[in-house]
Amino acid sequence: MERLNSNLYLQNCYIMKENEKLRKKAQILNQENQALLSELKQKLSNANNSKGLNSANAIQELGLCSASNPNPPSSSHS
Repeated sequence: MERLNSNLYLQNCYIMKENEKLRKKAQILNQENQALLSELKQKLSNANNSKGLNSANAIQELGLCSASNPNPPSSSHS
């Protein structure tokens, strides 16, 4: 029973360590996403202001249409 508890304790420690790594990675990705979103909004705003385009046209003008990237990147679980 003690041996089982020790094994479970070690597994729990490993899981908590991995959890923390993933939490930090998620936080970094969220910050990057926020920065990219801000950059995209700025570009859209600039495109709208300079060319008088609506948002859909501005997205196509910037080459950011979803059709141009049908396979968005998936997160890796390594």
